[in-house]
Amino acid sequence: METKVNYSVVGAFVLVLGAVLIASVLWLASGGAFQKKFDLYLAVEDESVAGLNLNAPIKYNGVDVGKVQQIALDSGSPERVNLIFAIERGTPIKEDTVAVLKTQGLTGIAYVELSGGTVDSLPLRIKAGDRYPVIPTKPSLSARLENVLTSVLAKLDSTSNNINALLSDENRAAFTSTLADIATVARTIAARKDAIDAGMLNAARTLENSSRASAQLGPVIDRIGRGAVAVEKMGNEVAITSASAGKTANSIGADVKRFTAETLPELERLLGELSVLSTSLRRLTEQTERDPAGLLFGRKSVPEGPGETPTGAMQP
Repeated sequence: METKVNYSVVGAFVLVLGAVLIASVLWLASGGAFQKKFDLYLAVEDESVAGLNLNAPIKYNGVDVGKVQQIALDSGSPERVNLIFAIERGTPIKEDTVAVLKTQGLTGIAYVELSGGTVDSLPLRIKAGDRYPVIPTKPSLSARLENVLTSVLAKLDSTSNNINALLSDENRAAFTSTLADIATVARTIAARKDAIDAGMLNAARTLENSSRASAQLGPVIDRIGRGAVAVEKMGNEVAITSASAGKTANSIGADVKRFTAETLPELERLLGELSVLSTSLRRLTEQTERDPAGLLFGRKSVPEGPGETPTGAMQP
């Protein structure tokens, strides 16, 4: 008996089996069950990223941890470049981790070096409003060298301009005139060499005499110092005497105040009574002088004058 074979089914089975085998090989070639997972991070560079290409390596302290997935200009600020990093999941990217562009060897191939990440630092998280966690960046060595060279060149240019201004025609003429004056002064000094030598000898003698006078002034200064000490001692004694005199004056002042408050009113009353008594004595003396008999017989009545009558008398 002949067995019937469905060739279409066999062909379809072979095709499906081949496709499964090819997919399995590709899956295994790409890593299969051991394929690594990556997290995306954003880094913003303020310098040129010339030499940095897509899939450029990203290293963390020299260890490959990912690749550069995207390079694009910032739409809001064309001077900035946005870099998207695909970094292996589990890499300790922390808040103090920074990214720096570096070049590898003499070929000049650029890559990204990550550094930092202390133990106490927190893991880097996505901030509100951002799409990816943002890794801070630092200027690369070439950028720092460029800034330094630019600053040095600017200073050299300024120095060159100052030197050119200093060496202008007017300054050169003035410098030449100054050199001529210096030469004239030098010749004058050479011509008066003997006089200068004599002056220096006199100055040396003067200094010697001054040193001798200073040596002689030493005992005088000592005596002045002792005199100052004696004057200071005398001043202290005078101060003590003044303090004693002040106490005595204070006690006398208290006695004077007491005398003024208690004795003066009594004296004023006594003087008033003496004044009244003297007035009475003076009147008595004057009356005795006018009528000495009145002192014994009393005062006589004064006779009535012409036309005077006793008060209250009746006329006939």
